[in-house]
Amino acid sequence: TRQAEEKLVQIETNIVYGMYSGLALLLDIYRPVQANGFGIIHISGSGWSAPLGPDAQPLKASRHVEIEGKPLVEAGYTLFTINHRATPRFPYPAAVEDAQRAVRYVRYHAHAFGIHADRIGAIGGSSGGHLVSLLGLLPGNGDPADESPINQVSARVQCLVTRAAPSNFLTYFPPPLFLGVALRPDMSPQSLEYRRAQAASPLTYVTPDAPPCFLIHGDADDVVPIDQSAQMEAALRNAGVPVQFRRVAGAGHGPGIMDDAAIGSEVVAWFDRHLKGA
Repeated sequence: TRQAEEKLVQIETNIVYGMYSGLALLLDIYRPVQANGFGIIHISGSGWSAPLGPDAQPLKASRHVEIEGKPLVEAGYTLFTINHRATPRFPYPAAVEDAQRAVRYVRYHAHAFGIHADRIGAIGGSSGGHLVSLLGLLPGNGDPADESPINQVSARVQCLVTRAAPSNFLTYFPPPLFLGVALRPDMSPQSLEYRRAQAASPLTYVTPDAPPCFLIHGDADDVVPIDQSAQMEAALRNAGVPVQFRRVAGAGHGPGIMDDAAIGSEVVAWFDRHLKGA
């Protein structure tokens, strides 16, 4: 029952992980009573966008959190689900910067959260999957000269799970509001559009030291084609990075693809093996 579930997890809401021009950047924490000492960042899919109204539901309250996060919390992982700045008000790279700040905040306060600072994972779907991909692939080095000790620590995570994540904006064009430019198939490599698409693409940053990645994608996805995950798998494999690609037959784009006990078990097993080291 819901009441029994609540006794197994402690939920802390609206933790301020950073500020931007007077706006609080918020996250919620789901702490299992029997925590295993490892933390995972969760980012819901949103198309990198959010309603402008003051009564809009925050990203961290979406149903993605329960579907994608519940198996992990039940397995003992502490889950940090975040809000981030979004279009139409805040285009790229605002969402990336916020996601990195959230990792830095969690890492800096790891002892207080009861998790390992040097072993943090991330999971997300669609646009959230794009952002968590960048959390694992961008260097994310801290700045030792920064006035904030939080910004001095790394923003890179050590293990990834993505669902239906865009990986290459040279072959998949996101909404123009996200990148602030309209992409076209005939872009010149010297153009602003091409360079921005390349800079925002996780595929650009694949190297042999990328973290282990579990890619999940439905072969009937008509929003983000499954080829986006296929390209990422090929690049990771060529770089010698541990990767698993779960093609889900007949599945579309939404988070419901994760609402499957078998897939939930595979996600937990991936983090157990590559984050916890079980």
